[in-house]
Amino acid sequence: MQKEILIALNKHLNREIQSSYLYFSMATDCHERDLPGCAHWMELQGKEELGHVRCFYDYLLKRGQRVSLEAIPQPPHSWDSLQAIFDAALAHEKMVTEQINALVSLVRERKDYATEQFLQWFVEEQVEEESNVNTVIIQIKRAKDSASLLWVDNQLGQRKQNQ
Repeated sequence: MQKEILIALNKHLNREIQSSYLYFSMATDCHERDLPGCAHWMELQGKEELGHVRCFYDYLLKRGQRVSLEAIPQPPHSWDSLQAIFDAALAHEKMVTEQINALVSLVRERKDYATEQFLQWFVEEQVEEESNVNTVIIQIKRAKDSASLLWVDNQLGQRKQNQ
């Protein structure tokens, strides 16, 4: 594997750890707002990000490469509103999409077809990630009163692990 690709994949692996960290911080804020369903949704999102870390970790090891773990910056720990939490989540997912796209561009340029194939799952995953968060944002915007917000919270609390 070319050094530039190895560095980029390791950097992204660490960004996925950072993503997990961010989602657990968002979950904590949801718990503090007494919205356990929203917290559950964010916790599952954080666990899913750790699964992405594992994919990059396993791929690098399978290719005989060294995994390089870095310090993870502390995420924000509070947001102004539930809407702000999910808006931040969507902005974060859009940033991750840009990062995945940049990785795909790099490996195509360097003709690393195996890594390009590996990254295709993440390309598709990001479409789903952005769509899922956007759906929640729409539901929150439609919740005009406490009862509606509690319904949204209840719905988010029913999210299953592999969603």
